[in-house]
Amino acid sequence: MKNTISIHDFNFLQIGYGQWIVYYTSPNTHKIWKAYTTDSILIDATKNSDSPKIVDLNQLKKICKS
Repeated sequence: MKNTISIHDFNFLQIGYGQWIVYYTSPNTHKIWKAYTTDSILIDATKNSDSPKIVDLNQLKKICKS
């Protein structure tokens, strides 16, 4: 069964003005990836959105896993 990506798979930690550490936890394997980002547009589209788009969540996941 394929799990869909959700905002609940991410944890956000603000470390400064416009600076974030994003943790992604895989729903299947429960592995955790971490990334540092200053992409405020992507953070606004995911964390600060009432209903984030799947495309934005996948882009944030790609940043975390690279």
